[in-house]
Amino acid sequence: MEKEILTPGPVLDGKGRPIPGFSRKSILTYDRKAIKAPPWRVKEWDFYQISNDHLCLQFTIGHAAYAGQVCLMLFDFVKGVKHLEATATVPLVFNRFHMPENAEWDNTLAYDKGGFAMKFETKNGVRTLTCRGEARGAEPEIEARIVLRRQNPDSLVINLPFDEYEHAFYYNHKINCMTAEGSVRRGGETWTFDPADSFGILDWGRGVWPFHNEWYWSNGAGYLDGEMFGFNLGCGFGNTDAASENMLFYKGRSHKLGKVDFRLGKTYMDPWRLTDREGRLDLTLTPTYDRTTKIKLLWVDNCTHQMFGAFTGTAVLDDGTRLEVRDVASFAEHAVNNW
Repeated sequence: MEKEILTPGPVLDGKGRPIPGFSRKSILTYDRKAIKAPPWRVKEWDFYQISNDHLCLQFTIGHAAYAGQVCLMLFDFVKGVKHLEATATVPLVFNRFHMPENAEWDNTLAYDKGGFAMKFETKNGVRTLTCRGEARGAEPEIEARIVLRRQNPDSLVINLPFDEYEHAFYYNHKINCMTAEGSVRRGGETWTFDPADSFGILDWGRGVWPFHNEWYWSNGAGYLDGEMFGFNLGCGFGNTDAASENMLFYKGRSHKLGKVDFRLGKTYMDPWRLTDREGRLDLTLTPTYDRTTKIKLLWVDNCTHQMFGAFTGTAVLDDGTRLEVRDVASFAEHAVNNW
């Protein structure tokens, strides 16, 4: 029942409504000027996450029009220790960040103010993420540099409407199965990411959202018997009749799944079970760390529980091949937002 988009076209039609479906590359054209909603309803973000079997590093540049955030965070999800967090909050952003309109084209997204600088540079498919300087919670001065290289030509792109509002939409590009290389330094401390066991993902989002929404999301990568395996799973991001954001990656190919359900226990630290409705996916996450983030600024009131741990279970590819997933370190999250 899902619609795969194979022909280039716009994200929004002439009346500012999304053209729903999914693709495996950046086929649609996002044009900020085509949005018919008020400018304070537009939301745009580039979020990168780099992780290995115990460390997680996150870079964020994004905004909800009237409030923006530039953030670097590093934590150990096995020990449950946050090593550093550097955040700059920017009110009344609107289009001042000049967010890129395509996730795959060569581009540079940068912020540099008050001694705190972050830059995302994409060139010939290689992504270089840097951060330097001081910010709240970042003393002494920090310096981070990570290089991401894609290992899979396919990715997941969705363009979804929301039932609540005709001109609301979610255009999202997830790129995972990237190897990560680099380090973070603060004073005399250094944390290193080796491309042999470190992976990066990009969550690239553009859209107009209802004020209140709730979602579940999980993304991860690892090796199964020497072959790279990855997944993106989620629900709650709008009307998913034409496309869900559920996909597996294995040996450089993508395998589309239908709708996936997230089942939680009585507490967030209880095991999570993720299953699809066609019998092709059954994964259990055993959490070790709850990275809870709460943002309250102006009208924004967001809370996210991002649960890190190990995934174990089974996944079935398009050709019927059954994969045994064993102890893939990653996360699943539950977010409730008013923004």
